[in-house]
Amino acid sequence: MQLHGKTALVTGSTSGIGLGIALALAEAGANLVLNGFGDPTPALDHVRATGVKAVHHAADVSQVEQIAALIEAAEAAFGGVDILVNNAGIQHVAPVEDFPAERWDAILAINLSSVFHTTRLCLPGMKQRGWGRIVNIASAHGLVGSAGKAAYVAAKHGVVGLTKVVALETATLDVTCNAVCPGFVLTPLVQRQIDAKAAGGLSPEQAKHALLAEKQPSLEFVTPEQLGELVRFLCSDAARQVRGAAWSMDGGWTAV
Repeated sequence: MQLHGKTALVTGSTSGIGLGIALALAEAGANLVLNGFGDPTPALDHVRATGVKAVHHAADVSQVEQIAALIEAAEAAFGGVDILVNNAGIQHVAPVEDFPAERWDAILAINLSSVFHTTRLCLPGMKQRGWGRIVNIASAHGLVGSAGKAAYVAAKHGVVGLTKVVALETATLDVTCNAVCPGFVLTPLVQRQIDAKAAGGLSPEQAKHALLAEKQPSLEFVTPEQLGELVRFLCSDAARQVRGAAWSMDGGWTAV
């Protein structure tokens, strides 16, 4: 699983799932282009501590021109993007009839359209170099629905579909495209759902259990480290014939 000499771009990677994936790729030897808002210094320090080179670009991936600037910066720093991990995402919860149109547009732009734009911009270089790996972080909600999450579910289903198309279009090349479908990961987004349950009188541990019991039969959170290891495998030669997969890591959420 050595990725020395490769460059990985991970969107939404200054914390949480994205940083866990970035660290796993860095530990395999890949140089990193991190992306995300906020102070990138801690994330850069963590990644560089593995011995690889890392840069950060604060592109807002809801904006096509900023995505283009992100890819250009990666090419300027390292000569191209060999591994693309589309991880950036946002969420909003409301019934369909109350769902704000601007939130729908924002979720589709970041969670789905950005995946298309990064892919179309990185694919030519991957094809020219004869090697590439694209891993899209979808969700259990790319396979099943949940009430109140119309835009997120629609976007993640779209990511799974786009993954299949790209996999078919690169099927004869050493360029693969796959999706990972996590269940609940203890991110700030999920912590807010836990806090909401705790506000009803539950202890923090009871609130976590209640949330997991709704969807995730293992009653355990998926970790960023576990997702990082899976992404690293999908970038390896052992996964060369894994193409167009929607790989669930969800504690059994979609097994029923």
